[in-house]
Amino acid sequence: MAVIQKYGKNYSPDLVCHKDNHPPAKIGVPGCHKKWPEHNTSWSRPVARIWTVVLLLGTCLLYCARVAMPICAVSMAEQFGWSKRESGMVLGSFFWGYCFTQVFGGYVSDRVGGEKVLLLSAAAWGSMTAFTPILAHFCSQPILSMTLARFLMGLLQGVHYPSLASLCSQKVVESERGFLMSTVGSGSYLGTLVIGGAGSLMLDLYGWQSVFYVSGLLSVLWAYCMWKYLLKGEGPIITLESLGSNGAQSKLSKRHWLRLLKQPAVCAVIVTHLCTASTFFTLLSWLPTFFKDTFPGAKGWVFNVIPWLVAIPSSLFSGCLSDHLISQGFDTASVRKLMQFFSMGVSSVFTLLLCGTTTFPWAVAFVSATMGLTTFSHSGVSVNVQDLAPSCAGALFGVMNTCGAFSGVLMVYFSGYLIEATGSWASVFALITTINLLGLCTFLAFAEARRVDIDSTKVRHHNIHI
Repeated sequence: MAVIQKYGKNYSPDLVCHKDNHPPAKIGVPGCHKKWPEHNTSWSRPVARIWTVVLLLGTCLLYCARVAMPICAVSMAEQFGWSKRESGMVLGSFFWGYCFTQVFGGYVSDRVGGEKVLLLSAAAWGSMTAFTPILAHFCSQPILSMTLARFLMGLLQGVHYPSLASLCSQKVVESERGFLMSTVGSGSYLGTLVIGGAGSLMLDLYGWQSVFYVSGLLSVLWAYCMWKYLLKGEGPIITLESLGSNGAQSKLSKRHWLRLLKQPAVCAVIVTHLCTASTFFTLLSWLPTFFKDTFPGAKGWVFNVIPWLVAIPSSLFSGCLSDHLISQGFDTASVRKLMQFFSMGVSSVFTLLLCGTTTFPWAVAFVSATMGLTTFSHSGVSVNVQDLAPSCAGALFGVMNTCGAFSGVLMVYFSGYLIEATGSWASVFALITTINLLGLCTFLAFAEARRVDIDSTKVRHHNIHI
């Protein structure tokens, strides 16, 4: 059985030990020797940089396709005669589908490769986006077809982030994971900005159908280019045999999944990610309403654009900072905790400042600081799952994201109740701060960076290579 040991600041999660006929090495577990699989399986730095750019673009297009419906919802409601309740049903159906494929997407990615799942899903949700106007016009009940289409979009896009986590754990060395995940994560903010600007322009000039056609076809083109130039035209075939193979990863997850979920460090990343997602979804959903209620005469593009412009470089900076600290010899767990401290601790200070009386420029500054610091979680809890369980990082990230999505929806509804009951936005910001501090304390107390997806007590009785 593979065993990972931590050697102070120079700890690496890729240390794999196994029993064989070679003499024991001087360093490590008796009867084991070092094996560095990244020399054979991990991307080289130039290849990793190419994949980082490609995955950044893919995540950007993912959000362009995801946000196309919210941008076009008003125009579609006017054309098809939808009420507010019916529009809400169409928009909300995405998140229900999004929750159901997180674990499955990660499970499949851990076994057949995250790049295959990313390619197939992108081709599917890109095609679905491009065909959305056709479904709306050729169905006698557009409300039903659009609700079903958004639900399917959620199902197809739900595998994206777990596949990224799985791919990163398999192909990227520990000291470069923070940069890749934070850079790719910034694609969500970039996509929101692009579709918000270009999508609104296309909506005014060519109608709502053009937004779906362009974002969908570009996504399909991205999937084709990845298949043609990065995968060299190799078919992304996923067979039942590969899913049920008796490989190391399959045995590992079946035998130790329950034991894995009992580990305090694993529970800590799940709880922390749940809190992070809940507060992020709440801010994302209610901040536009907060500005409209508090500053009625303010320009909408200011508070809808500036926070995202701040979030993009902030996310990139957090990735560079975390990788630099690890490469300089700092303990990996300490770096992950530092990033999460900025994401949930320091950002809460600026969230609390919104509770008091402030001017519009200061409110925009506080919100921008909050959203910018929140992106540090890409180099904290989001990467920590790969430190803990690289053999099943995709499936475990799927569990985290599922919990985060469900809790996020519930907290958005509860925040609306608080606003109506108290008539004050301070109660919502206080709730966000409380949830953040709960998640931060959990992470600081229990987070680790050593591998926990293996059973070190059985190292001499198995010969599994990861």
